[in-house]
Amino acid sequence: MDNGSGLEKKYGLLTAIAMVVGIVIGSGVFFKAEKILAATGGNLPMGIIAWVVGGAIMVACAYSFALMATKYEYVNGIVDYAEVTTGKKYGYAFAWFLTFIYYPCITSVLAWVSARYTLVLLGVPDITGGECMALAALYMIASYALNALSPVLSGKFQVSTTVIKLIPLLLMAVIGTIRGLSTGLLVENFTTVATTVTHGNPFFAAVVASAFAYEGWIIATSINSELKDAKKNLPIALVLGTLIIVAVYVLYYIGLAGAVENSVMMANGETGARIAFETIFTKVGGSALFVFVIISCLGTLNGLMLGQTRGMYSLAARGEGPKSEMFSQVDKTTNMPNNSAVIGLLICAFWLTYFHWANLSGAGLLGPFCFDSSELPIVAVYAMYIPIFINFMRISDDPNPLKKYFAPLFASAGCVFMVISAFYAHGAAAVFLFLLVGAIIMAAGALCYKKK
Repeated sequence: MDNGSGLEKKYGLLTAIAMVVGIVIGSGVFFKAEKILAATGGNLPMGIIAWVVGGAIMVACAYSFALMATKYEYVNGIVDYAEVTTGKKYGYAFAWFLTFIYYPCITSVLAWVSARYTLVLLGVPDITGGECMALAALYMIASYALNALSPVLSGKFQVSTTVIKLIPLLLMAVIGTIRGLSTGLLVENFTTVATTVTHGNPFFAAVVASAFAYEGWIIATSINSELKDAKKNLPIALVLGTLIIVAVYVLYYIGLAGAVENSVMMANGETGARIAFETIFTKVGGSALFVFVIISCLGTLNGLMLGQTRGMYSLAARGEGPKSEMFSQVDKTTNMPNNSAVIGLLICAFWLTYFHWANLSGAGLLGPFCFDSSELPIVAVYAMYIPIFINFMRISDDPNPLKKYFAPLFASAGCVFMVISAFYAHGAAAVFLFLLVGAIIMAAGALCYKKK
């Protein structure tokens, strides 16, 4: 069945829920658990509150977009909502931001994290050098190929990796908590602060770090034109999926505290997760479960690449952006916008190189032009949600005050909180530098819009 956009209705509710859960749950919960501990100085209750606050903001935003999903169904969920509520130019700007900044930044970081965890499993001493970059590029290309050549197989892979990635999380949540209670380690970690944080605001830094771990759910809206009965199924997938994610993250975080001391997790970075699994499940069992961790990271990468490959298509399908007649083409065999997918991969490669130079090779290569491309693009997209929520209150004809006013207002407040947190977490200089780079990229997009 074709829906008029050129893409077939090929995904069901299960795939949509798996996509929400699968895109979000992955490297972030492993990658950022250590950072949240470090940001709070090992203050476990504060870390848990940060997870809950970050999750509440995500659920509020997901619910508001779910309300929009019951009304609007076109080409690319979030872009549709931006266009309908705030105007065509804002929708175009949002699509350009997603295509050239948000998707590729997060996708490239996920490829890098997947590579680092693989090197940790293999016992490679240096997990930040050339081997990591080469493996990250390989993972990124493989994910692109899977999405470009067989989107149906990509969807099945998303469902299977969602099941796989829940296994280590739930096992650690249950068994780690039981062990921690029996040994007294959980109580000790809850009542003892490892270090005193003397700079910045630990709570705001922890909330921003959780934003990366929670991010990705909105990408599920990019397949709304390919989702069967999208107006019914997408809201269910968004709300149910995000609630599952919050519960799993908090329980896993508590389970970690029952496995190893907070100071061990803080000191060992990516290796800390493997130490925790080996402590609970022995060296062999821990290594086996760590393979599941890597698979979960690759599942997240696959979901992000799915959104990235449709970036230029979402512009071209509206007759906007450069070469819209070329990027709007859909392959008759694979039912994929292959021209859009190729450009998406190239943009990811650019941001992967930037992330390596800016965050791994020190400031020498880029001088002062270094910022965290894993968190700031996420905060920026939260900022861009605010006009959408405000205008949705204005145009919504829903008689229910909860749906018309309270839900989008609460989501807007959460977005403002996230933006304020970013200034405390990263500093004004890094935020303004990111905004400068972003402004240049958005200006290029404006020129392309004017040409049309």
